[in-house]
Amino acid sequence: MRALVYYVAVSLDGCIADPDGGFDALLGGGDHESVVLGEYADALPAHAHAALGVEPPRTRFDTVLMGWNTLIPALDAGIGSPYPHLRQVVATRRQREVDPAIELTDDPIATVRRLKQEDGLDIWLCGGGELAGTLLPEIDRLVLKRHPVVFGSGIRLFGDTAFEPRRFALHRTRTFDSGVAVEEYIAPSSLPPTS
Repeated sequence: MRALVYYVAVSLDGCIADPDGGFDALLGGGDHESVVLGEYADALPAHAHAALGVEPPRTRFDTVLMGWNTLIPALDAGIGSPYPHLRQVVATRRQREVDPAIELTDDPIATVRRLKQEDGLDIWLCGGGELAGTLLPEIDRLVLKRHPVVFGSGIRLFGDTAFEPRRFALHRTRTFDSGVAVEEYIAPSSLPPTS
């Protein structure tokens, strides 16, 4: 079965963006980019692939799920379909006019459960925090690119959604000279059974 992977950059104090949705304070380069450009290149938008002169590898993800506010920066930049190499699903509570390549859903939990039953690669949950909080019971893996910066306030990793506590098992941590740590966690329900 496909996994829902919340792969996201986060500050030391648990924010994925500042109060205005900006993330310029997060490091744009450094030796941690070996993970971003290597293992998770499917999560780069099309304009980044074009700038790098590379094709998406299509080895990690084939679907991206995001909240409406996560899509807005692309729309503001005139990019109607930021991840054309992926199936793009946007959670929104209202009907919106979007590029035909984007699917809208007002029931992200049912959508994720349906997507997990389909054949394919993993599903990338790229944000935002409120959507991640809603989908917490469905998240199989967390891959956090923890940046050495403190926002003080902003958009929290899981928003302000009320939810039951959920434990994850630390799978691996990698630290880089840039100060970024890539932390990978697995939901206990996703771990293989022990014999």
